Amino acid sequence: MRKLSILIGLITLLAGCASGDGPTSGSGPSAAGAASGVTRGLNPRIARGGPRLQCVPYARRVAGIPIRGDAWTWWQQAAGKYRRDRRPAVGAVLAFSRTRRLRLGHLSVVTAVRSPREIVVTHANWLNRERIHYDVPVRDVSKANDWSAVRVWYTPGKVWGKSVYATRGFIHPARKRPTPRRRAS
Repeated sequence: MRKLSILIGLITLLAGCASGDGPTSGSGPSAAGAASGVTRGLNPRIARGGPRLQCVPYARRVAGIPIRGDAWTWWQQAAGKYRRDRRPAVGAVLAFSRTRRLRLGHLSVVTAVRSPREIVVTHANWLNRERIHYDVPVRDVSKANDWSAVRVWYTPGKVWGKSVYATRGFIHPARKRPTPRRRAS
């Protein structure tokens, strides 16, 4: 019994950034229709990432933002150091909020902006299998069109995921320039 408890604890610890999402049912386009329109010109795919690959070190490496710590802490850590906003741009990190489902938050790196409400990302450990997900569409489903709520493409099922995820916004890789000081005359 003790071994089972330890095993469950280890699995929980390795769960990482996100939990499985599964396909959308009952709402949105069919799998065939969704795949043909949403992924046109893309090749959503999942590749091996290596043991214990998590979203934070992957995002740090791809975006070149040297922040450390759990994904949910990045938004606050970036304050005053990096531009933060709700406007997607290639190379920016989309910071997912810490929730019951995303206990550590999550980070994705924007690789393309397809429209005002759709981007393409690459990210690691999205389905908790230490894999890298490439060419993944993400759709802004927020009522205010402000990227505060998103739906992520479910690559294995070739449909939009059923869950809506809260996000903080985008952290842009270029460091903020210090405000010039005025010289006293």
